[in-house]
Amino acid sequence: MLKRHPVWLNKKISFNKMTQMQALLNKFKLNTVCQSAACPNIGECFAEGEAAFIILGKYCSRNCSFCNIDNLEPESVDHDEPRRIAEAVRELNLKHVVITSVTRDDLSDGGAGVFASTVRNIKENTQDLIIEVLIPDFQLNRESLNIVIDSKPDIIAHNLETVGRLYSEVRPQADYERSLEVLDIIKRTDRDIFTKSGLMLGLGEREEEILEVFDDLRAVACDFLSIGQYLAPTLKHYPISDYVEPKKFREYKEQAIKRGFSYVMSAPYVRSSYRAGEYLRNRVKF
Repeated sequence: MLKRHPVWLNKKISFNKMTQMQALLNKFKLNTVCQSAACPNIGECFAEGEAAFIILGKYCSRNCSFCNIDNLEPESVDHDEPRRIAEAVRELNLKHVVITSVTRDDLSDGGAGVFASTVRNIKENTQDLIIEVLIPDFQLNRESLNIVIDSKPDIIAHNLETVGRLYSEVRPQADYERSLEVLDIIKRTDRDIFTKSGLMLGLGEREEEILEVFDDLRAVACDFLSIGQYLAPTLKHYPISDYVEPKKFREYKEQAIKRGFSYVMSAPYVRSSYRAGEYLRNRVKF
């Protein structure tokens, strides 16, 4: 396992304004994926007044070997959470909000109803903002997917995370083809909704496999792509295979753009929700 980060990963965390953001989250009793997933961009995003809200509790029903979210008994659903998120979004005066969740295979709809309720509450309370949801695969339950689609978020994201060959080790309870089908169903159901996916590099994938993922995503008309470096949260998590140099991230971005993605963000510290507002603002219109 690689132990020492290269110099391009020596990111300084800014603590400016983090106290204010944390106070707001405590006020509304909300969670962010920034905290739960130990995101390295937490200081930067909090300082800019940006956050990706995580709904449906703190604990996940799956146990992906790369993820810092605990695999414990899921909590009961908080049906007032959508209202509180809408109030927080309005108080923060956000222009782009990201809503994601833990995976809840224990729920009959996988939590789709809470996603939809959150989107609708935000729309009722705040105008002129972009709503992005980052969803689990809902075990490919079409009814659950339609519930989210019908709530009309601007962007629906679902991350492939890695190449198909590594799923059995990295995402044993997920399925590569199933995740592609999730994105395909969204786009075929409502072409006005933008779709987005994300990849982590440094898990042992090969370059030809990465390019194949690009092709697979474009085959289901995925609009946006984020590519970042995997950083193991602890020594107990899936080990880092290699550190990808910034130059290689730029090359992957070029390859992805050539394949027709409308916008690609590719750099070591990129995460799915990082600078999420840039995708729509800077997209290429075909």
